[in-house]
Amino acid sequence: MDNRYVETDRYNALKLDNQLCFPLYACSKEIVRRYKPFLDELGITYTQYITLMVLWEEKNVNVKELGSRLFLDSGTLTPVLKRLEQKGLISRQRDSRDERNLIVSITDEGEALKERAVEVPYKMAGCVKLDRDDAGELYRILKLLLQKFGE
Repeated sequence: MDNRYVETDRYNALKLDNQLCFPLYACSKEIVRRYKPFLDELGITYTQYITLMVLWEEKNVNVKELGSRLFLDSGTLTPVLKRLEQKGLISRQRDSRDERNLIVSITDEGEALKERAVEVPYKMAGCVKLDRDDAGELYRILKLLLQKFGE
């Protein structure tokens, strides 16, 4: 067997074009970049936005559960929560039944921001040039991948 062929073939796995992770990473960066002008109008970052999305749904959530839902560790989530609290959009308090648990709640001001944020997904739909079927399939595959990571 030709050693040059084996060596070339052996390193194919290191080619950027052969990486599943790279297009995911690049698309994620690009999507967050496209969110930025819309979120700047609201005075929040993307990570703050997804945190608020959970709170708009749940109203109150345990910090551990919030981190799990957002795939964020406490080192990333804690500064996000502090900043949202400084902005008056959330409050944090210890669970009266178990002091070890920290509960995050949406404030009236945070709830009011929801009215301004409701247009963001529609604006983003104009930035992502996928038809509904392709977007649905991509979402299904990405959710499946996240589920597999959790196993």
